[in-house]
Amino acid sequence: MPDAGVDRPGAAGRTVLIAGATSAAGVAVAAALAGAGATVLAVGSNEERLERVLAVAPDASVYVCDLADPAQVAALAASVHADHGPIDALVHLVGGWRGGGGLAGQSDQDWDFLHERVLTTLRNTTRAFNADLLASSAGRLAIVSSVSVDAPTPGGANYASAKAAAETWTRAVGHGFAKSGDTTAAVIFAVRALEGLESRLAAEVVALWDSPADALNNTRHILTP
Repeated sequence: MPDAGVDRPGAAGRTVLIAGATSAAGVAVAAALAGAGATVLAVGSNEERLERVLAVAPDASVYVCDLADPAQVAALAASVHADHGPIDALVHLVGGWRGGGGLAGQSDQDWDFLHERVLTTLRNTTRAFNADLLASSAGRLAIVSSVSVDAPTPGGANYASAKAAAETWTRAVGHGFAKSGDTTAAVIFAVRALEGLESRLAAEVVALWDSPADALNNTRHILTP
């Protein structure tokens, strides 16, 4: 049976899960996707902060989940499938900054925090929803990385390493997409700082369906003011 969304233009009608939806970027992306006609599924670790999403996208569905916990992510996937069926896109916005102090200041605590937030949450969510994205007529995975990957400094070594690992994981997912066909794409957006670029990022996410997947897959886009 053909995918019901195959003839729909752009993001309209797509079911998009935003991981880390309570940040300023997450709220902006949710608002833009809802305005474009997508079904928004907003995931965060704090129920109260998820109200920010509902303020701009009242029809969004919100889910509380610790995305670093594989068991909770598996339960999230089961709930999403029961409520909405398979998703068409995963937008991963979970992150955070820890750093400074030169190489000697790169603490184990900071590394553990960044590894969990940046990489583990990405690993868990992509594994849980990979089959959905592959089955979609226009599956999309998008992450936000950092230009520090290109020019890491001693004081940002932990952060740049975690972001580099996330980019590598995303490219691996993208290679899997390419082997399975030409309808699904993994895209990396890189920024120096996300503050002030939330609306730009939101527009870029909505535009992910304006280009064919094979032209987008495993591409990296640097967003500047």
